[in-house]
Amino acid sequence: SDAICSFVICNDSSLRSQPIIFNPDFFVEKLRHEKPEVFTELIVSNITRLIDLPGAELAQLMGEEDPKLPGANSTASGFFRSLMSLKRKEKGVVFGSPLTEEGIAQVSQLIEYLHKNLRAEGLFRVPGNSIRQQILKDALNSGTDIDLDSGEFHSNDVATLLKMFLGELPEPLLTHKHFHAHLKIADLTLFDEKGNKTSTPDKERQIEALQLLFLILPAPNRSLLKLLLDLLYQTAKKQDKNKMSAHNLALMFAPHILWPRNVTANDLQENITKLNNGVTFMIKHSQKLFKAPAYIRECARLHYLGSRAHTSKDDLDLLTSPGSKELQPLKSQKRSRLDTCHQEETQQRTEEALKELFRHVHNMPDSAKKKKLIRQFNKHSTALTPGSDVPMSPAPRRTRSRSFSGLIKRKVLGTPVNLERKNRDATPEPERVSKENVHLLQKCGSPAHVSQAKLKSLEGRKEESCRRMRAHLLSKDSSSL
Repeated sequence: SDAICSFVICNDSSLRSQPIIFNPDFFVEKLRHEKPEVFTELIVSNITRLIDLPGAELAQLMGEEDPKLPGANSTASGFFRSLMSLKRKEKGVVFGSPLTEEGIAQVSQLIEYLHKNLRAEGLFRVPGNSIRQQILKDALNSGTDIDLDSGEFHSNDVATLLKMFLGELPEPLLTHKHFHAHLKIADLTLFDEKGNKTSTPDKERQIEALQLLFLILPAPNRSLLKLLLDLLYQTAKKQDKNKMSAHNLALMFAPHILWPRNVTANDLQENITKLNNGVTFMIKHSQKLFKAPAYIRECARLHYLGSRAHTSKDDLDLLTSPGSKELQPLKSQKRSRLDTCHQEETQQRTEEALKELFRHVHNMPDSAKKKKLIRQFNKHSTALTPGSDVPMSPAPRRTRSRSFSGLIKRKVLGTPVNLERKNRDATPEPERVSKENVHLLQKCGSPAHVSQAKLKSLEGRKEESCRRMRAHLLSKDSSSL
């Protein structure tokens, strides 16, 4: 069974101060183990977002159809193809049998030994002694423990036997149904400013696609692949001693872990370079490929913790443990940051896709189809049109002042309709109005009192102005006389 991860809640006070080791992919592994159909649908939907898989290739990836591989329908059977098929008929407990945990345990002895002998020049390229290799192969098939450090075997013997084990598997380590997906991942390249493909690989998308594809590998295949790529990565780091770069190692291992079984170089033709470059990329970035993307971890976590019905007993114990209340704000902040980052990432990808589509339509020759597409772009909001400025949101309509002083002026002075409309569009000064209202309320005590006091003050001002006008007219008349 696929071992996930186990939580042990310890009540021993002496061990509570020890750091808690938590697997960030715990819920991912839990979802894959408990609900494989939901997990596969989640992963495949994100794979198809990155690479274009037609219906037949998608069905092969899902395991709904048998994979159609190069050379499968060829009537010509070369010497290499017949020789490999004869070798696989001689099945042993480890060699030539389907991959199992027992087989991985036996082969891991070879990998551990090679980790300690990476400085041998020409490692994995120089063949070892065939007699010693046969003795070692028989010992592994019988399940006996082998003392590789005794000096009886050479590192080239062990390296050649590891390649032999991978080559005699019934199907490649990366499986037949994933073959077409790896070809599409190798074609992921960057786009230029005009929206045309370039020859520069899009490394970020390739890493993300391989992370997703490795998640749906069978558990034994994924475990052995991780051990193997770690070994090849460490080997390439010491290429100044062993003269084996990542590309040289890919040439040695691509036929064993990626090429379909019983095919020749002629069957693959131009795809050989693409497959070798793909394995080279896996070796160089092996330390990133076995981590689930952040959005997959978040989806798996929300699948279990998003509702109380899916919360397990271990989760309840963790949530009710001492100090969990202090962690709640941190958890909510982390969740909000993840949601925000995911939304920003999705929005950025959408904008980039729209920009690429817009450039493609713009570079099309003038035709009725181009005009129709441009009209469809124009129908949408300008916010979705690539390269356009973000439209400013319409300014909110300014509301008419509702202060007591405004109401009194309109009622007493008979403000014309035009002035009232202008006042309606004018920007009010909330602070001054509110201060005036507060001052009037503190002075008069009630709205009715406010209106009466204002009326009296306005009438007094009017009478005073009339009195001054009469005095001015009388003084003019007296001077003229």
